[in-house]
Amino acid sequence: MQIKFHSSIELTDSNFEKYFKRFKHLVEREDIGFFRLTDNQSLIDEVKSMADKFADRKNFIQVGIGGSALGPEMLVNALSPSNKNFYCFDNPDSDYLARLVEKINLEESLFYVVSKSGGTAETIACYSMLRNQLYAAGIKDLENYFVFCTDPSSGELRKHVDENQYDCLAVPSNIGGRFSVLSPVGLFPAYFMGLNIDELFAGANSIKANILNSDFHQNDLFKTAELVSQAYKKGIDQTVLMPYSTLMRSFSSWFVQLWAESLGKRKGDSSVGLTPIPAYGATDQHSQVQLFMEGPNNKLLFLVEILDRKNNFPLDSGLELSRGKKLSPFSMNDLIHAEFRGNLEALKENGRNLVEITIKNLDEKSMGAMIMFFESLTALMGEFLEIDAFNQPGVELGKKYTFEFLDSLSTQKV
Repeated sequence: MQIKFHSSIELTDSNFEKYFKRFKHLVEREDIGFFRLTDNQSLIDEVKSMADKFADRKNFIQVGIGGSALGPEMLVNALSPSNKNFYCFDNPDSDYLARLVEKINLEESLFYVVSKSGGTAETIACYSMLRNQLYAAGIKDLENYFVFCTDPSSGELRKHVDENQYDCLAVPSNIGGRFSVLSPVGLFPAYFMGLNIDELFAGANSIKANILNSDFHQNDLFKTAELVSQAYKKGIDQTVLMPYSTLMRSFSSWFVQLWAESLGKRKGDSSVGLTPIPAYGATDQHSQVQLFMEGPNNKLLFLVEILDRKNNFPLDSGLELSRGKKLSPFSMNDLIHAEFRGNLEALKENGRNLVEITIKNLDEKSMGAMIMFFESLTALMGEFLEIDAFNQPGVELGKKYTFEFLDSLSTQKV
């Protein structure tokens, strides 16, 4: 993973010592565990043992919302070589869920219910619906179809699991949902779907030396945070993540939750926030890039390029169209590489602030590194903005009003 900066903003180390100490303290705190998560080999061993029990299943259904769905979906969409099927039940939309249920052979499926708190309304709703579907299909031995992932010791779901002797993995108590993809939340579906989860850990660990490098000029994380911070002070408060890969489209969606839920907060009598925008190339060169190129210069863009792809197609097809003749000496990979370079140069020429990220291959090791980098960057930006990047009070308020509305419906039905 290599990073280059294209910006008129000068990067200085004037804040480095202060925030380097604060970041090191943060990732060493007992209540914040994302940075040390990939040092725990026992998590991998537990996941492999659990998944091997259900190796005959053809369908994996992730039942969760937010980080309990976005992270696993991101890994599977980017990397899964499996011929098994992966589905996310992540929204209580009955029409959508009905379509999924119609596609799935329930007897060939494994359902993974993920909620750290054990009280996530959308997840419990989907779990309830699936229980009813299994019963309606004549399946009574639910313990052979459900695996859970929740708090290791507390919560109603943990109690439910223990009372019914369901198989269960634990979300470490110091890991929040949006930082949980490298915990059993994401590792279990990843391994089930054929990913090398040891390499995920190796990739995440491979970048830690750079993240903790005490030389600012050799520390890509702190240079990136300095650019984001200085840009924010100039009114650049929107962050675009644009990998040139359809397979990484879900990575942008995962980033949106990580960035938005962590960095949009009240701060005293005012508010701060960095608004994430998901994109992917080259598709969005024909939609959003017009805005990125000539719209308000209030966006910092992360452009991600993959150097070597597993597949390639020649474009010499004998097509008589003028564009077909122009493309005939090249391959599909030549084209997307040229698209990346062309868009990068055009954005630079238009004075846009860019971070160029290059990964050699799209594989488990590179994804592990990318995950650790962006999780660390998010935590560090919380320090720069002087907010708590690990809470979500705005989300909790919405939950409160949701249940108040449900209570009012209950009264009306009586």
